[in-house]
Amino acid sequence: QRASSIYTCIHGNFAGTKQQEVVVSRGKILEILRIDQNTGKVIQLYSTEVFGTIRSLIPFRLTGGAKDYIVVGSDSGKITILEYNPQKNLFDKVHMETFGKSGCRRIVPGQYLAVDPKGRAVMIGAIEKQKLVYIMNRDDQARLTISSPLEAHKANTIVFDCCGVDVGFENPTFACLELDYEEADGDPTGEAAHMAQQTLTYYELDLGLNHVVRKYSEPLEDHANMLISVPGGNEGPSGVLICSENYLTYKNFGDQPDIRCPIPRRRNDLDDHERGMLFVCTATHKTKSMFFFLAQTEQGDIFKITLEVDEDAVTEIKIKYFDSAPVCSSMCVLKSGFLFLASEYGNHYLYQIARLGEDDNEPEYSSAMPLDEGETFFFQPRALKNLVLVDEMESLAPILHCGITDLANEDTPQLYTVCGRGPRSTLRVLRHGLEVSEMAVSDLPGSPNAVWTVRKSIHEEYDSYIIVSFVNATLVLSIGETVEEVTDSGFLGTTPTLSCSSIGNDALLQIYPDGIRHIRSDRRINEWKTPGKKYIVKCAVNQRQVVIALTGGELVYFEMDQTGQLNEYTERKDMNSEVICMALPRVPQGEQRARFLAVGLADETVRIISLDTSDCLSPLSTQALPARPESLCIVEMGQQDDSGASNSSMFLNIGLSIGVLLRTVMDSVTGELSDTRTRYLGTRAVKLFRIPMHGADAVLAISSRTWLSYFYQSRFHLSPLSYDTLEYACGFSSEQCTQGIVAISTNTLRILALEKLGAVFNQTNMPLKYTPRKFVIDDDSSNMILIETDHNTFTENSKAQRKRQIAEEMVETADDDNKVEVAKLAEQFLTEDLPEETFSSAKAGHGMWASQIRILNPIKQETLEIIKFEQNEAAFSICICQFNNSPIPGATYVVVGTTRDMSLAPRQCSGGYLYCYRLVDDGGHMELVHKTPVDDVPSALCPFQGRLLVGVGKLLRIYDLGKKKLLRKCENKHIPNFIVGIKCTGQRILVSDNQESIHFVKYKSSENTLVAFADDTFPRWVTQATMLDYFTAAVADKFGNLAVLRLTQDSKDSVDEDPTGNKAIWDRGLLNGASQKLDMTNMFHIGESITYLELATLIPGGSEALVYTTLSGTIGMFVPFTSREDIDFFQHLEMHMRNEAPPICGRDHLSYRSAYIPVKASIDGDLCEQYNSLDPAKRKTIADELDRSPSEVSKKLEDMRTTYAF
Repeated sequence: QRASSIYTCIHGNFAGTKQQEVVVSRGKILEILRIDQNTGKVIQLYSTEVFGTIRSLIPFRLTGGAKDYIVVGSDSGKITILEYNPQKNLFDKVHMETFGKSGCRRIVPGQYLAVDPKGRAVMIGAIEKQKLVYIMNRDDQARLTISSPLEAHKANTIVFDCCGVDVGFENPTFACLELDYEEADGDPTGEAAHMAQQTLTYYELDLGLNHVVRKYSEPLEDHANMLISVPGGNEGPSGVLICSENYLTYKNFGDQPDIRCPIPRRRNDLDDHERGMLFVCTATHKTKSMFFFLAQTEQGDIFKITLEVDEDAVTEIKIKYFDSAPVCSSMCVLKSGFLFLASEYGNHYLYQIARLGEDDNEPEYSSAMPLDEGETFFFQPRALKNLVLVDEMESLAPILHCGITDLANEDTPQLYTVCGRGPRSTLRVLRHGLEVSEMAVSDLPGSPNAVWTVRKSIHEEYDSYIIVSFVNATLVLSIGETVEEVTDSGFLGTTPTLSCSSIGNDALLQIYPDGIRHIRSDRRINEWKTPGKKYIVKCAVNQRQVVIALTGGELVYFEMDQTGQLNEYTERKDMNSEVICMALPRVPQGEQRARFLAVGLADETVRIISLDTSDCLSPLSTQALPARPESLCIVEMGQQDDSGASNSSMFLNIGLSIGVLLRTVMDSVTGELSDTRTRYLGTRAVKLFRIPMHGADAVLAISSRTWLSYFYQSRFHLSPLSYDTLEYACGFSSEQCTQGIVAISTNTLRILALEKLGAVFNQTNMPLKYTPRKFVIDDDSSNMILIETDHNTFTENSKAQRKRQIAEEMVETADDDNKVEVAKLAEQFLTEDLPEETFSSAKAGHGMWASQIRILNPIKQETLEIIKFEQNEAAFSICICQFNNSPIPGATYVVVGTTRDMSLAPRQCSGGYLYCYRLVDDGGHMELVHKTPVDDVPSALCPFQGRLLVGVGKLLRIYDLGKKKLLRKCENKHIPNFIVGIKCTGQRILVSDNQESIHFVKYKSSENTLVAFADDTFPRWVTQATMLDYFTAAVADKFGNLAVLRLTQDSKDSVDEDPTGNKAIWDRGLLNGASQKLDMTNMFHIGESITYLELATLIPGGSEALVYTTLSGTIGMFVPFTSREDIDFFQHLEMHMRNEAPPICGRDHLSYRSAYIPVKASIDGDLCEQYNSLDPAKRKTIADELDRSPSEVSKKLEDMRTTYAF
């Protein structure tokens, strides 16, 4: 599962068509999305890893061009210009110009991008000092050209934002928000730093002299964070809007006076009024006649901003409350009337702009309204009025904790992840599979055994009939507004049916045990009856051909002639074995017939038989199988571009009676079979059905689970459907559901739709109140105990108290005349409750914490009990354990570590507590046993041999259960900074420090001491660590690195802490650490902070691998190699991929994976898997270098993936 958070998004006509696309950056992934205007769904067109960090994106269009390019600022030290190629569905590199060192550095450009609105130049800026301008043009073949960079550097200057100013066709001008810190740097008193002022600086690119001049600079009154370019030329007044704390200011050259408007605030807001209000993201929408801006505040309120213009001079800023939506990191207004909100944390939303908010009764505020300095306007937030939510893109970011276990008894483990932050947090249960939308379910009389859909004519867009076959009858249903039974369709209803289909241009065909019924469009019916006592056992049909198998293994072949008549081929073919299944491919475009027939026989073989006129019904090739075939399906899968040329292949899918699916490549000329892939699907025999999906054929395979094999975004996918077991299925198309599936499950008919193709997991969500931190699962009851903690937040009680206080102030300050009205308003204010997931929670201030413990049943998704803490008490750790000396034998205890009045920087607190609860009522409730005060943050807990290990600040302690509180038994003071995690195996304890990597500690029971016997030589800022075996640990740090550390061969854990014999353990210095050091065996830079790391098995019967989740919502895994041959193969493949397909943004792959420490003994599977999306010539070259065929390389990649995961 790739990262799901979005850091920046841009929109434009990237495909060169009228329709706009959205390009998003997910940290190290670049993705292009299209919004379907009919359904309002967001469709992912293409996604690629850039093996680098995308810092900024901006669309760029040359003057008079119709296509937008994508300019990318990344950590590669290069400016990259990409073009989306819709034919090949990928990004093409147009230009890549190097200007500096790689990495995200302060003075290397890449953080900011700005373009000249007329498409003549691009500025790329660093956070400090450096800015470069590139002139863009086109050559005589209309290709994009780029100049050498022109410098616009200014030393000792921090840049906050930059944008292109719309000056029409005068010299391109860029505006920057800057702060000069030269004086502040040289002033030891700090006075200059306090007085430093931001400036708005204009840089002009003189196209005649070909250099950049710093044209103009003026100081700003308020501290600003963002610039918005105002349309100029013939479309508007030009200039910039400056978003600063509490104010919005318009500035322009010349005689234009500054216009300043306060940012409106919520009426009776619970937030601290001293806190400034900022706009966090904006979007501009302009047409030929008008323009407006949408800007969102940090509370999520969206305002519509317009400018009043009088003879090219702006006279006032008008600002109006538009709607409220979850806070986002980036937003786009599309020409089609959609608003796309992309969030760093939480789901992404697509809204339809239903109204522009012009003629409602919402007050409009203006800069012309008189107000005192520091005063502002107030508005009342409300539910959506101008926006309509049309689609929601699920995002797991940030995943804060995860558990992999099978609580639902489904054979395949589920992933229980806690995601999100604040009131938008959720518990998500992830299951491998595609999400299925159930469109309709209806009961059928008796038990059906098959279903088909047919169209009366090939020119019809939707299906006409659904035909359901029973043991002794056939039911025909017509499809319209409703689905109802018909009797005059021409189908024979008194017999079971083997197959129904449309044949030719406008005829229907029914095959039943006693014969074939051919129903012409003018209702003429032709019948063919079986000879003698034989009857039809199996059949295969396509648009022009019919093959039937009679009892005894005899094949009869029919072909349609020009007049639409079915003619039997003169000879019949005897197969010498019972026919179990048959399949015909579709008739290729522009041809009369399909060339091959596949027949599965009882002697455990599949035969390919020719249907060509020259050698009709002669055998071409045979494949022996490990078991009896149950069903066959021939489909063409692969890429097809717009020109009609395709590099797709013909695949023969074979479902076996033992629950295995084989996929074999079939040569479309000779019919030879090669390159077989095997996959175990379930316990029942596999039935296969060809189903249209997104304009291409897919295969639905039904076993004890239903699977879909399809080709999507240049990759084969085989995913289970998260749905009940099906028995028979067929493609379905109607006005309400254009690409669905009609299926039979027991005695019901179901119409299903699959929307999220390409998704790895489907998820069920349960909302939470605060940010979830950690959870534990009680194995006996399968219940989950979860701690939720938020900083800068009120608890329910404090919030109610604050509301009462505001209501009282309202009544007290009211005039005598209005007292009654104000009292009513105050009453209303006390009762109103805005949902915090949309309107965000009130900011209580620093050092204010809200926290609670929740017990829930994750399968039923219901909360069983909530235990709330007081304001400013925050839970940080939890564990479930059993104490040896418990007064109730076998009782399960939950210990929660909390802290009081904690401030984050510097970290201080007034003390902590260990709450000890006992689980009662079968794990459904907890009762408090006692609470134990401690003197620092209890940041990590772990059960250890019937006792409890606790990390209190930097002290490692063992506690045991007492009657009044937990009793301290033993302590180690030699962890350097702050303990963030504890794991244990046997006598060994793995302790993670937040800055100094990990420490192996042994508990000596004879002396009752905890002795650190090995530590690391390298400082790592550990976020997660886990034991892989008794000698090895995997460690992840906050910079996105993963290392595997191992104790050396000769290391001993029986080290004496103090070999001098004085036992002066407490007096020894901290600097020299433990006597033994760990070896680093593997190292890899992932590029995202890891929040969970554990050894787990993801598929039944699979092998164990190291699963990790990250802050960006990625779920990934590291898999161990088991043979030397595999290592050599993948090492060479990785080396060739680095040379043949270098990363798209110019970052060197090897240096990216070694961003902090050189990569060691680790191979990048993401890079290797890009092999399948290379063009065929490159694939062939690499495969030849590896002495393999391209299909063998693909098979090796697929096997590696399916052994461990999906």
